[in-house]
Amino acid sequence: MIDACCALGQHNPILSIHDVGAGGICNALPELLHDSGVGGDFELRRILNDDPGMSPMQIWCNESQERYVIAVDAEQYAAFERICQRERCLYARVGTATQSPHLLLNDQYFRHDYAKPVDLPMEVLFGRPPGMNRHAVSVHNDLSKPDFTGLTLDQAVGDKTFLVTTGDRSVTGLIARDQMVGPWQVPVADVGVTACGFKSIAGEGFALGERSPIAVINAPASGRMAIGEAITNLAAAPIERISQIKLSANWMVAAGEAGQDAALYATVKSVALDLCPELGMAIPVGKDSMSMKTVWRDGDEIENKVVAPLSLIVSGFAPVTDIRKTLTPVLQNVSQPSDLWLIDLGAGKNRLGASVLAQVTNQMGDEPADVQDPEVYGNSLH
Repeated sequence: MIDACCALGQHNPILSIHDVGAGGICNALPELLHDSGVGGDFELRRILNDDPGMSPMQIWCNESQERYVIAVDAEQYAAFERICQRERCLYARVGTATQSPHLLLNDQYFRHDYAKPVDLPMEVLFGRPPGMNRHAVSVHNDLSKPDFTGLTLDQAVGDKTFLVTTGDRSVTGLIARDQMVGPWQVPVADVGVTACGFKSIAGEGFALGERSPIAVINAPASGRMAIGEAITNLAAAPIERISQIKLSANWMVAAGEAGQDAALYATVKSVALDLCPELGMAIPVGKDSMSMKTVWRDGDEIENKVVAPLSLIVSGFAPVTDIRKTLTPVLQNVSQPSDLWLIDLGAGKNRLGASVLAQVTNQMGDEPADVQDPEVYGNSLH
């Protein structure tokens, strides 16, 4: 539906769009207004909801993600409705923007004091709160080098097929490259590629980067490797220059846990202030989850705790000039021998700490792979 509106160019009825994250619409709607310097007047019960028994707070603040709130030009609202109906896209007109910077949420199901669950100036939500000071201490882990003595090939096997075979791979009919590759449909594709239209050779490329196990040894290296993996995966698609790649960074950490705050600071600094500027890339969007641990008790005294290591999941997106030129990582059959190339971005260091090989042999190691030369990644697209 959004693509259909965007295709109208200057006649696009959409003025602004904001995704709904973990905070629900109590974040998304006010932020949409704040971005345009206006206020808003909303009716709570116009929000599409299959459970009318929910309280105003439950509707306004629930974590109902994967939706969007959209500002539509009032004069073009009828055109927007026609597009939604044509595309069979659910929508609801929940309110209007106001010149006065005030947020008002009405509820037609309630009367008297509860008629307006939210009634406050926008500056209360978007004022400048006092800064926070945090004291963080790094933790040093005493680790040993991995030992692969006597390891055979059949002992060094890992498989993530279950992660990439659970979803529909052909939605829209514009999928040019999905995760399954070649006549044997092996899930080894580096990049997902879609076409802009049914008659277009231009399109978009999407790839992920993630090296969370490395954070147990070296948190900044795990962040740099996540960026590097996203770039090298995108390199399989014809992208003109690295500056066209836009990143989304999803940070996860057990804030307050020993060593984790310091690891987060060091990794954010390395990725956002050092590596990405050097590569000429931007991270315009992202999100974070700061409570990645679980604590419980067995009986009255024994406390158990599971802490996830710092993680950076990077999503990379870029325009693709010609979807037909996407590289295909597939081995040929016996009659057509394959060439396997090693492009050594590690400059011969062969660091295997927290690698897949170390994991399948139940080891951690002491030195992980890292981004050796950022300039090499910039050249990988050419």
